[in-house]
Amino acid sequence: MTQGISIDPAVCHGKPVIQGTRVLVSTILGALAGGDTREMVAKDYEITLEQISAALQFASEMTDLQVSAYEAVA
Repeated sequence: MTQGISIDPAVCHGKPVIQGTRVLVSTILGALAGGDTREMVAKDYEITLEQISAALQFASEMTDLQVSAYEAVA
């Protein structure tokens, strides 16, 4: 898992968050996709630019995830 990202069932229903916060990775990605700058996101959510980079790295790793095909067992 990406350093700086936490997945804990007791925090935000197990969704990935910035470690030590309740700021969802998806919230950061949505803000950036919506046109906010990294600096704006950092200020709005009181996180660092390094934490934003960790969220982007995590998202990158998740999109590269490969899933094996399910094989039926008779």
